[in-house]
Amino acid sequence: MSGLVYLDYNASAPLLDEARDAMVSAMAFFGNASSVHRQGRAVRQAIEEAREEVAALVNARPQDVIFTSGGTEANNLALSPGLFAKPLQAEARLYVSAIEHPAVLNGMRFEREAITVIPVTADGVVDLDWLRAELLKDIDAEGDELKPGERAVLVSVMAANNETGIIQPIAEIAEIVHQAGGLLHSDCVQALGKMPIDMAALGVDLISLSAHKIGGPQGAGALVLRDESVVLRLPMVAGGGQELKRRGGTENLIGIVGFGAAARAARLKMDETLAHVALLRDRLEAGIKSRSPDAVIFGDGALRLPHVTCFAVPGFSAETQVIQFDLMNICLSSGSACSSGKVEQSHVLKAMGVGEDLSFAALRLSLGGQTLPEEIDAFLEAWGAIYARQKKNGQAA
Repeated sequence: MSGLVYLDYNASAPLLDEARDAMVSAMAFFGNASSVHRQGRAVRQAIEEAREEVAALVNARPQDVIFTSGGTEANNLALSPGLFAKPLQAEARLYVSAIEHPAVLNGMRFEREAITVIPVTADGVVDLDWLRAELLKDIDAEGDELKPGERAVLVSVMAANNETGIIQPIAEIAEIVHQAGGLLHSDCVQALGKMPIDMAALGVDLISLSAHKIGGPQGAGALVLRDESVVLRLPMVAGGGQELKRRGGTENLIGIVGFGAAARAARLKMDETLAHVALLRDRLEAGIKSRSPDAVIFGDGALRLPHVTCFAVPGFSAETQVIQFDLMNICLSSGSACSSGKVEQSHVLKAMGVGEDLSFAALRLSLGGQTLPEEIDAFLEAWGAIYARQKKNGQAA
């Protein structure tokens, strides 16, 4: 197959035609959404229509969608003691899983000593027994039922991991957190459009989203709240009162409109897309195993997103392989995009108990609705050649 083979959708998905068309149309607007004249009202309408589409994708109310510059800002906005009443803010604690994106692991506005890391099992799933024991150790089982946010405890667990695709039991985690009187935030950036996300069914209090992971533009994202009971008392960006005073600054009209169009496409095409990528991922993994029986596929015994595979062969250098594939016009990743270029062990695989030999050999391939069977075959042909050559030479790449 000639041309580019793109297998790095978790880093960024190609811009959808629907998003591009919507953004081009939005360029005709020149008013400010805060203005009351007709040009301002036209911009406001476009933003609110996009807000409705994003809300519909995660079963939320439009007024609870806060547009941001991306998933990282949404995470940073969520991770704040300001989620709790002022008397509780000084004692607020944050719990983050060991496999979170760096935008969550850094704890943002929580002091380092107020952050606790939640361990995961060898399958990459949050240790529910540990979490339950930790959060409920000071709770009187016979006492009055606590309400979410009554205690200054915030837990942040991603819906699905960006490196392995392993899906977390968010609904079960929400039950534990709420029983402890805390709030639950979930980074849903990688899960959006790749699995159904229903805020009400999951019981989550806040979720972070990003447009460019679902074929929208880079530079647009959102933090979505459960309802009006979740209050952002310490906004990061103070300004003219935009986003109901929760995120100041003139709205990024073009980015927001593109996000809305991508969200609509993801919602309408989800069943079709998930079936498509699941078949291709199965084809991919079967091909990897048939060509390299010693390959280890991480999390293959756990529930995973249908479009991601992360695998390794001992003794192979992932960084060198990524370069080799690039020379063959095949784009993939050796880990999360934000960590690429750094020759260090994946914190995700390390938390799962994977040794350095395998971690440094790990490749991540992620697919999308535009991925073709021929692209999978092109990768497998290239991988087979690389594997055979390196095995023959008896040395790492």
